[in-house]
Amino acid sequence: MVAAGVHHSVAARQVGVAPLTGSYWVRGIRRSHGRTIYPDGRVVRAPAARPARPAAVDEVVGTGRVLSLQERLVIADGVVNALSYRAIGALIGRPASTVWREVKTHRDQQGRYLPHQAHAKAAATRARPKASKLAAYGPLRDYVIGALSRKLSPEQISNRLKVDHPDDESMRVSHETIYQALYFQARGGLKREVQAALRTGRAVRKPQARGVRAPRFVDPMIMISDRPAVVEDRAVPGHWEGDLIIGKDSRSAIGTLVERTTRYVMLLHLPGAHDSITVRDQLVKTMATLPQHLRGSLTWDQGSEMAAHASFTMATDMPVYFCDPASPWQRGSNENTNGLLRQYFPKSTDLSVHSPEDLEYVAHELNQRPRKTLDWATPAEHLRDLLTG
Repeated sequence: MVAAGVHHSVAARQVGVAPLTGSYWVRGIRRSHGRTIYPDGRVVRAPAARPARPAAVDEVVGTGRVLSLQERLVIADGVVNALSYRAIGALIGRPASTVWREVKTHRDQQGRYLPHQAHAKAAATRARPKASKLAAYGPLRDYVIGALSRKLSPEQISNRLKVDHPDDESMRVSHETIYQALYFQARGGLKREVQAALRTGRAVRKPQARGVRAPRFVDPMIMISDRPAVVEDRAVPGHWEGDLIIGKDSRSAIGTLVERTTRYVMLLHLPGAHDSITVRDQLVKTMATLPQHLRGSLTWDQGSEMAAHASFTMATDMPVYFCDPASPWQRGSNENTNGLLRQYFPKSTDLSVHSPEDLEYVAHELNQRPRKTLDWATPAEHLRDLLTG
């Protein structure tokens, strides 16, 4: 209707919405949960409710988000009359901290608070929409796009920039700026197809639930509550967490192993079956590639694939500790890794099509990712330092 020449307020009434809502629609503005979201990516939250103000000063109330000139005049009078910041704040319905910050920021060289100059200075320095750092072509944009293509998260990219370019302040960008460039195209940021590089592929998290695994084994289990403290505090490397990620119709699987101290990842090739004997044999084969001091223990859930845990312990001299039912957080490092692996091996797909070389490539990529928990070093770097230190 607007495109046909009808005024937006008239069009809004005809479709049954408020004129202000119609104006927002025309301007591309959305409102959600107390937030106003503009096409350029700005998000403005509704101001919190203010305490009641004396009737005599109702006319000095500003917009709520910023101080008005009238409020600054009241502040100036309060400063001249030696009122406390709390008393001045009560006059204009603002916190004492707001008044203190205003006076501290806008004093002149003689220590005076001049309201008209303060108002002009605040208006001149107020943040306004500006082009994203990633809108301009250059080394920073190229670095971010390259890192996204390697499936690094925005937070990893932001912090790894400080490691790779410690002396170049131009190579800095916050993870929020990267998300804004991906999700709000009006900011002139990254192309839409780059968004596919995000691990979740969506803007919000999807809650997931996992049922209780019931199987018990003939051989007695050693529960995680009996695991030594040296394993729990991650001080000594060589203790692993393991699990399976399952393919379509439970016909295929990939075994995942994560070292608790370094977060180093190893993957088991299980193309044909993932019964307890097959899993045991692959675990024994994989652990045989490690030096003795990196074969400390293995923590697993109570899945049936570990029914042969006793024979695995006999072959490797590695005790197996079992998590409590429905307690995936007890293998936190492994659960996190499984989530990362789903970017490479999506759910409801046939995992048997992936060769051992494919698994080795994916493990290599994960081991080359900077990790926040390692102070932005990579698992490969951390393991190397432990082996050579």
